[in-house]
Amino acid sequence: MNQHDFVSTPWNTPFIPQRADPYVLRQGDRWYFTASVPEYDRIVLRAADSLEGLRTAEEQEVWHAHARGVMSQHIWAPELHFLRGRWYLYFAAGEKEDIWRIRPWVLRCTGADPLRDPWEEMGQVKPADEFTFRDFSLDMTVFEHGGRLWCVWAEKVSVGKKISNLYLAEMADPLTLCSPQLLLTTPSFAWERHGFWVNEGPAFAAHGDRVCLTFSCSDTGPAYCMGLLWAAADADLLDPTQWHKLNHPVFATDAARGLYGPGHNTFFTDAAGEVYTSYHARPYDEIIGDPLYDPNRHCYVMRVGWQDGLPVFDPANQLFQN
Repeated sequence: MNQHDFVSTPWNTPFIPQRADPYVLRQGDRWYFTASVPEYDRIVLRAADSLEGLRTAEEQEVWHAHARGVMSQHIWAPELHFLRGRWYLYFAAGEKEDIWRIRPWVLRCTGADPLRDPWEEMGQVKPADEFTFRDFSLDMTVFEHGGRLWCVWAEKVSVGKKISNLYLAEMADPLTLCSPQLLLTTPSFAWERHGFWVNEGPAFAAHGDRVCLTFSCSDTGPAYCMGLLWAAADADLLDPTQWHKLNHPVFATDAARGLYGPGHNTFFTDAAGEVYTSYHARPYDEIIGDPLYDPNRHCYVMRVGWQDGLPVFDPANQLFQN
């Protein structure tokens, strides 16, 4: 099934079309949205008074790629965070002269309104040692837990056809790491190794007595799927023995519902504490050309279930169905 004849179902109606790597945030009584755009050349934001309002909210470009040099190519996976009284945008970007020299970068808002006030470039996240961000690094997410600030990102290692691992470090502040990086997971199962060996797109959720990290695996076609790591909520997150990895994907292609290659999610809660996730997927499995440049990775939203302290992803809980 290709993009010319895909079947519409109640579950593959996009929350927002053609927005990959979606990130939804509720801050106070406002809702915010950002994502990768198909052109990979800018960062956009939306804001609304409700989750549903984000669907039709005016989209504002808050930053544009440079004409050349750093931050000029492949503007990917922006995340909007309100940390220690300031707005930050974390994103990955390459260079027109070296398009795969991807690194994590940060913008900081100069005012209180992230859609209207100017953003300043703060450079790359500052590593704690010389071994961090030495190669293709992307999909940085930041979260607060146990009164401390943490950072997780994907970074490639090896030579030739490289392997994308996930790493974690503590942060001294929103711009600076203060611990060496900890290897959290490397692609070890067949479902993480289709096309490329990939762990990327981490997302954090705390629930009950556990903390969870979902992540995305394999190439960006229909084999793309999500895995899961978890630890006890009171664990030392920098102790690798405290993290546990499931041996199966927690969310994968569901052909019956017309959702192919789901991944790169984020978690968020409403005012009542209900947990949701946004993610991207395609409504077809036959992709013409490089999947990375197929524009139809749409944003979807579903309610998250929980079992034994771990999230459950069931497209039957998809919001905004036809």
